[in-house]
Amino acid sequence: MKRILIVKVTSLGDIVETQPVVSDLRHAFPSAKIDWAADAAFADIVRWNPAVDRVLSAPLRKFKKARSWADLKDIAASIGDLRAEKYDVILDIHGVYKSAIIAFLAHGRWRYGYKNKDLGELGAAFAYNKRFGPRPKTDAWRGMRVSVADALGYTFDAPPNFNLQLPPLAAPLQLPEGGAPIAMLFHATSADEKKWLIDRWAETGRSLTARGYRIALPWSTEGERREGEQIAALVPGVIVLPKLTMTECAHCIDASALVVGMDTGLVHLAYALGRPTVMIFTATSREHFGIGSSEHSVSVGDQHAPPDVGTVLDAIEGVLTGSMVPAAMMSRQGLCPDSSLKVT
Repeated sequence: MKRILIVKVTSLGDIVETQPVVSDLRHAFPSAKIDWAADAAFADIVRWNPAVDRVLSAPLRKFKKARSWADLKDIAASIGDLRAEKYDVILDIHGVYKSAIIAFLAHGRWRYGYKNKDLGELGAAFAYNKRFGPRPKTDAWRGMRVSVADALGYTFDAPPNFNLQLPPLAAPLQLPEGGAPIAMLFHATSADEKKWLIDRWAETGRSLTARGYRIALPWSTEGERREGEQIAALVPGVIVLPKLTMTECAHCIDASALVVGMDTGLVHLAYALGRPTVMIFTATSREHFGIGSSEHSVSVGDQHAPPDVGTVLDAIEGVLTGSMVPAAMMSRQGLCPDSSLKVT
């Protein structure tokens, strides 16, 4: 195996959670060149993984919104870059029409995609001359690792290795001063149905403040900034951060003692960077999309079953003390059955 192309185009959490596939491939095929095709909006995340040899990116999401000539030219140029190499195998582990087009345009002997029932969009099936096996009964993230390993004939038994190395910053971070440990609360989400109530964030923030934490609230849109200010008005000492770039936000996460947030890409990034992390679910499937359970990470709540504040505080205590016990017991409300409660 000399050259491999991974196609995973969006979104942030998916891009982050796919990084262990690179580590698996690097272990199985040490001398192979591994390339990755992604939307330009998320390509920097892939570039943080030194095991990826070449990142191919195009502003697909940006062009869909703005329809600009410059973006179209960039997409055309990226197609030329894509077709400049010949791959032994192309792995479309996204399974939608746009990823299938990328896989089809690339030069390669074998183009792998999911079976029809596992595709995100059935029209993607046109691109493949090989198929992954039936989707395993596990979460989405381990499922990708299993699918690729089965297809290429290797096995793995190691925990996920994200291998992300953050680039240096041009200027110092603007973090809360005073030496207190920082807790980042990611209250913002891409959809209203995925939000947790502001008064619950405030109660959680007050509890953490009482324990000596400085609370930092990031945001990316004006609506999210206003929501952060509503939380800050209810919790003394909370800092609403300035608008951050992706790299700046990643460094803020890496400098934090705790991350609590919704099922969003940046909270997946916190888990990948090894920070004590609690992910809150309200509208999506915890079992399918939750972060990997360990003594320092846990998912709480579930689809249409948001957790109460007590459950989140129990989870925070567990990840801070390293006393989460995977598969030990069920929580009183909303802790993942295969992650569980703190030791008492």
